[in-house]
Amino acid sequence: MPASRERQNGTRCAGPCTMVIFGASGDLTKRKLVPALYNLVRQKLLPEEFSVIGFARRETSSHEFREQMRRNIHEYAGDDFDADLWQWLESRLDYVAGAFDDDAAYVRLAQKLTEAATAAGNSNVLFYLAAAPEQFGPIVEKLSRAGLTADSAAGWRRVVVEKPFGRDLESARKLNIELRGFLDESQIYRIDHYLGKETVQNLLVFRFANGIFEPIWNRRYVDHVQITVAEALGVEGRGGYYEEAGALRDMVPNHIFQLISLVALEPPISFDAEAVRDEQSKVLRAIQPMSPEDVLTKAVRGQYGTGSIGVRRLPDYRQEDRVDSLSNTETFVAMKVEIDNWRWKDVPFYLRVGKAMPRRLTEITVQFRRPPFTLFRGTDIGALQPNQLVISVAPEEGISLSFSAKIPGATMRIGNVDMDFAYAKHFGTKPATGYERLLHDAFLGDQTLFQRADMVEAGWAIVAPVLDVWTALTARDFPNYAAGTWGPASAAELLARDGRSWRAADQ
Repeated sequence: MPASRERQNGTRCAGPCTMVIFGASGDLTKRKLVPALYNLVRQKLLPEEFSVIGFARRETSSHEFREQMRRNIHEYAGDDFDADLWQWLESRLDYVAGAFDDDAAYVRLAQKLTEAATAAGNSNVLFYLAAAPEQFGPIVEKLSRAGLTADSAAGWRRVVVEKPFGRDLESARKLNIELRGFLDESQIYRIDHYLGKETVQNLLVFRFANGIFEPIWNRRYVDHVQITVAEALGVEGRGGYYEEAGALRDMVPNHIFQLISLVALEPPISFDAEAVRDEQSKVLRAIQPMSPEDVLTKAVRGQYGTGSIGVRRLPDYRQEDRVDSLSNTETFVAMKVEIDNWRWKDVPFYLRVGKAMPRRLTEITVQFRRPPFTLFRGTDIGALQPNQLVISVAPEEGISLSFSAKIPGATMRIGNVDMDFAYAKHFGTKPATGYERLLHDAFLGDQTLFQRADMVEAGWAIVAPVLDVWTALTARDFPNYAAGTWGPASAAELLARDGRSWRAADQ
């Protein structure tokens, strides 16, 4: 049977439920959500009593919606497409046409949900808002007015909200107030697809299931931490969105700070969602806010100019479609943040994120302090290299630890050695979009990998001074790095002032 309630490798199958996708005609649905559901069918993690209702403005029938999803799945599901598994999911797809502000459309949706509840024997519903951010509040209000958001003895109701969650601290607070006017916090799942990566999820296991690392995971042994999120693409036709967002808003308060919080959190009392998120929240609230003067020395922005990535030639960002010819929008950000608590005092966390970089790369580097050199004085060894723990998130997923070893020979020479663990080599590869774990957790009611309201607001509070200064100051030197390079020179200077350097991306 394509899907069953059986456990697979100890993983619990989701219970009966219906998933409603607002924005079902968009790219996210066809590229990520439906392929992720197909992969969950493959892993036998969806119940027999499962269905999907697409909701979008486009006038189309349920039959046409199923045909469209069938055409898309061949492109996004990978080479080992299984027609029988897809047929199981396709037969459970339905559709409601209507604008997000159309009361009559919500009446039709309620009728579909009643039919699904009758067939499934309960009324569990997961609403997924794959819509524009300004629609989040109005959609939830319409759902509430239609009586579709209240938990009951017959079943639960949950809402998944895509990023961006606000565009600054004020708008994030306003959106939280809007949502919590109709929903309990326990019903809100603020999704960050980066947390669906296996390596990101493995951070907690790596730290707390291995007795050799946790004792050295502190300021006594760690010199600094680097986080790099690099994309080899430009804005790729999304100039209109990027002009509104920029690299700072798009990546730092959500993706980057989620990674920092998982690297830096204290051991939670359990892996219960609230226990983990309590510790993440403490990390974010301990990050020292920057003064306007700090912003000028601890935050760097850049914008790419003409350059080449391999054989591809990229134009200036300002020449991209729907981009202002005098745009001050940053496509690169580097920052130095400091966590003012007992574990991490005086250990800088350096982050950089950018577009049009030489290659796609997401990694976390924990660099340990150098050992004393005294023992090796009088030998041919010029310097000792610090140990580095590198957690690779994308495109490859794995963990590497570098350490020093004597090179064979009559003289004392030291070389660096890497111990590498690659997920694909050890566990094999499985088709994945990054949304499988997150959707499965939402079906199960596990909020561990989803942001809480206070975490979202804490992230925006950290970047607020940076946004204020950058808004007030015109970037006179844009573009300041060529496409195909690792950002502006000032990003390297940010670390050089502290006697450090970015990890070479080709290592």
